Amino acid sequence: MAGKPKLHYFNGRGRMECIRWLLAAAGVEFEEKFIEQPEDLDKLKNDGSLMFQQVPMVEIDGMKLVQTRAILNYVATKYNLYGKDMKERALIDMYSEGVADLGDMIMLLPLCPPDQKDAKIAQIKEKTTNCYLPAFEKVLKSHGQDYLVGNKLSKADIHLVELLYYVEELDPSLLANFPLLKGLKTRVSNLPAVKKFLQPGSQRKPPMDEKKLEEAKRIFRIK
Repeated sequence: MAGKPKLHYFNGRGRMECIRWLLAAAGVEFEEKFIEQPEDLDKLKNDGSLMFQQVPMVEIDGMKLVQTRAILNYVATKYNLYGKDMKERALIDMYSEGVADLGDMIMLLPLCPPDQKDAKIAQIKEKTTNCYLPAFEKVLKSHGQDYLVGNKLSKADIHLVELLYYVEELDPSLLANFPLLKGLKTRVSNLPAVKKFLQPGSQRKPPMDEKKLEEAKRIFRIK
């Protein structure tokens, strides 16, 4: 019997959180090996574990996988969260990439210089309410089904619901005019595996605060 997937990253959201969400939604238990010092990262680099000298890295099925999207696609394929054919996978990829575009803007917000933060937040809110959320609301409205693709849970739904939580953290009012997205968020959040992941004490990570930002900068040697 194969062991649990082992996730190598620092103890924060970053580019690993979407992988945690996807594994959790698939009902997969996983272990985390936290990178706590720059030397921990150096060790992974020096022993050949990181193909491109960077994390996230996930040990799964005898492989050491890097590159977030490659990891997500493997997990989605393995646990049947990637559609039934090429056309469904194309839609799932397209929707997932849109989620990643907005998600990256939100994820990188803590790195924004203080004098530019208000303008960046305004830009993110504008993109959220005028571009990304209307696009996803339109998809759900177009077919009237419970999930984005093929009326079946896929990685696109999980990534989108994770993003909706981050949008709410930024400003809860941003979701007000998107009833179908709110319905999707409730539906996915009530799935037993996701519900468990959303409980206090799970492996889900809290929002990035100043202390966690400084820790990440120290570990990854970001000036």
